[in-house]
Amino acid sequence: MLNLTTRRTFLSHGLTGLGSIALSRLLGAGFSSSPIPNFPPKAKRVIFLSMAGGPSHLETFDFKPKLRELNGQAMPESFTQGQQLAQLQGHALKCMGAQHDFSKHGQSQIEICDVFPNIARHADEIAVIRSMHTKQINHDPAHTFMNTGSIIPGRPSMGSWVLYGLGSQSQNLPGFVVLTSVGGGQAQPISSRQWSNGFLPGHLQGVEFQSSGDPVHYVRNPPGNTRQSQQNLIATVNQLNALTAHKTHDPEIATRIEQYELAFRMQSSVPELMDTSGETKATLELYGCTPGDGSFASNCLLARRLAERGTRFIQLYHRGWDHHGGIKAGIATTAKLVDQGTAALLTDLKQRGMLEDTLVIWGGEFGRTPMAQGDGRDHHIKAFSIFMAGGGIKGGTVHGETDELGYGIVRDPVSVHDLHATVLHLLGLQPETFTYKSQGLDQKLIGVEPAAVVRPLLA
Repeated sequence: MLNLTTRRTFLSHGLTGLGSIALSRLLGAGFSSSPIPNFPPKAKRVIFLSMAGGPSHLETFDFKPKLRELNGQAMPESFTQGQQLAQLQGHALKCMGAQHDFSKHGQSQIEICDVFPNIARHADEIAVIRSMHTKQINHDPAHTFMNTGSIIPGRPSMGSWVLYGLGSQSQNLPGFVVLTSVGGGQAQPISSRQWSNGFLPGHLQGVEFQSSGDPVHYVRNPPGNTRQSQQNLIATVNQLNALTAHKTHDPEIATRIEQYELAFRMQSSVPELMDTSGETKATLELYGCTPGDGSFASNCLLARRLAERGTRFIQLYHRGWDHHGGIKAGIATTAKLVDQGTAALLTDLKQRGMLEDTLVIWGGEFGRTPMAQGDGRDHHIKAFSIFMAGGGIKGGTVHGETDELGYGIVRDPVSVHDLHATVLHLLGLQPETFTYKSQGLDQKLIGVEPAAVVRPLLA
């Protein structure tokens, strides 16, 4: 069997083309196809806290006193006539006021629902966008649009685009990691295509970690297999892959070589990542979880540890925000499951000096209707709220405004494409010129429709 030095020599001198390209990626500082940002970035990494199911903006970050005043009364037809609804189409529409109280917080006096007491303490560090809107009214296509900027499945996710543009800061862990948790409401499934690389090279695909137990299956060698024997096996397999790459010029073989090497390195790096024995008691109490218990808070702690170790894009899904019924109790339960972990992550990043170059995004795929669906709310695409923090964001900011019932946007609308443009800008990438050639076209995350950086959000 060849040792590591011989393998490097074999690939770099014995092959041309893709074999040497794969080797240079394996041995280099990063895995990006684009060498550098277009201009100095404000953020180095992204943590996207994806609230799957469509959190109600009316019970989170957009208080509407008039809606409470009209509670139980008919929704004015002027708002809804000719509009697309999900399950309420053809039903009698009645106003439903906020099911929980709101309070003002921080010097900025941002109104935040009382179900988020911990996030509320960060009011002066977050920027709330109350004027998000989207195109897709059902969960899976809405997630697809939020993640990829397209309503057509199969395009690259935002995480893959970011990894393509900036590369990974870690050779021992994936550059794009996904974690999921569940609880508090109807849990819509999340398809793995939501973190697909699409037409981008395969090594840019997101890697899903398990939230409890070993985060990666088979990360530990079975009894009788040593680390050296595993290394020898991978060396031999990659020699064969490199020979095939030389013959076929298939770029996916370069990805395969790279992924085998990364998988081998992860056998050491993942157990170290999961070893939280060095975390202080104060830190664990801050998150309020047992590490590895599968909770959203545990995933937030793991997200911070991944960020420290160079993972470029970390996406945490919490499945539990689909409240078609029982929204008062449901949203309180779901909010409790994510509130402490979200706030702890912001606090922890700030204490470690990482918040200033880590962009944190919190939000779902759409909002909920001001009209009642029994004692719940239906899907709503015309207006919803998210917030951002860190990474060049101006804290204590509220951007955009909805009408008095929270149905439509009356000031400063922000599209999904605008959000993507803003994220890319904060990472030092020019949204309009950040492209990848596929099918003869210069493809972009922001697509072909007009998109603008939301500059009032920038510090």
